[in-house]
Amino acid sequence: MARVKTGYTRRRRHKKVLKLTAGQWGTRGRLFRRSNEAMLKSLFYSYRDRRARRGDMRRLWIARVNAGARQNGLSYSRLIYGLKKAGVELDRKVLADIAVRDPGTFTKIAALSAQYLR
Repeated sequence: MARVKTGYTRRRRHKKVLKLTAGQWGTRGRLFRRSNEAMLKSLFYSYRDRRARRGDMRRLWIARVNAGARQNGLSYSRLIYGLKKAGVELDRKVLADIAVRDPGTFTKIAALSAQYLR
């Protein structure tokens, strides 16, 4: 078997890693070994945080819906319970958007929820 040198393959791999870490501070964007460590960490963080963002957004929606519910004399849990009993199938994302952009409509939704609590 002939000996195979890694010149082209290695250079291509190094350039790919250095391109991913371009703009990072110090040797993290210049030297291959440090860049490779930085790249692995950043890819791990981005994967993890794409999932964490879903929980963060849900918490934000719940906080907004709760604020709207409190303005209408309800707690968050009683609002959601009333909507479930009323058969309203709006999710928290839509409820939060309505609470922020259209308080009048949210007031009507809260009144509907309050009817089913009695």
